Amino acid sequence: MSEKTELTGMVLSAAPIGEYDKRIVLLTRERGKISAFAKGARRQNSPLLAAAKPFSFGTFECFEGRSSYNIYQAQITNYFENLSLDFEGACYGMYFLEFADYYTRENNDESEMLKLLYVSLRALEKPSLKKELVRYIYELRAMVINGEYPEAFACVNCGSSENLKGYWKEKNGVLCEKCMAEGRGEPLLTSTIFTMQYVICAPLEKLYTFTVSEEVLKEFSRLQERFRRTYIDKKFKSLEIMGSLKI
Repeated sequence: MSEKTELTGMVLSAAPIGEYDKRIVLLTRERGKISAFAKGARRQNSPLLAAAKPFSFGTFECFEGRSSYNIYQAQITNYFENLSLDFEGACYGMYFLEFADYYTRENNDESEMLKLLYVSLRALEKPSLKKELVRYIYELRAMVINGEYPEAFACVNCGSSENLKGYWKEKNGVLCEKCMAEGRGEPLLTSTIFTMQYVICAPLEKLYTFTVSEEVLKEFSRLQERFRRTYIDKKFKSLEIMGSLKI
C-alpha cells in the first residue's frame, strides 16, 4: 500500500509521459534524488502544471510506492522566474541542474547539494555577480561536497601552508614559493589561491558575497576547467549548448 510522504526539493528535469502526465526528477532534502510521476501535469488546468517544471522549489506531497513516487500536491515557494526572463541566466541554470543531477544519488543525504543549488540559482539572478564566476564557484563547491577537489591550503610537495605561490598539475594542488623555485608547477596569483580557499570552506550562505578581478577570474576559470576534466568524465549537454552559443 502506498504511503503519504512530504518532501522538500527542487525539480531538476521533467519529461512528458503519455498524453497528459510528466515524469520529473526531484532533488530532495529527505530522500536525495528521486523520480516521481505528476499525473495530469500537462493539462492546462492542472494544479501541478507549474510545479512540474525545472527550477521549481518547494514542498511536494507524494504517495510513495515500492518503486516510484506519485505527486498529488505541491506548494512551490520559488520558481526562479527571473531566470526564465534572462536567456543567459537560464542556460547557466539548466547547466547547474544537470550538474546536480550527475552528482546526486537516491537515498543519499543531499541536503548540502540542494542548498548549494538553491543559493547558486539565487546568485545567478544577481546583476552584480558575473555568471561565469558563479558557475566556477558552484562547480568547485559541488566537488567539495562530493569529496573530490584540489589541495588549496598546503603545498603538495613539502606540506607548508606559508607563501603559497603556484599550482602543480601532477599532484593537483598548490605549491609554496620554495618548491616553485625548484622548477615545479605554474605560478598563480595570491588572490586566485585565496578564492579557491574561500570557495572550499566558506559557509554556503556566504559563498557568493565577493567578486574578483578579470585577471583572477581568468586564472580561476582555467583551473576549474582542469579540475572538472580531472574529476568528472561526463559531457554535459547544457554545457555543450552554452559553448556553441559562446555563453
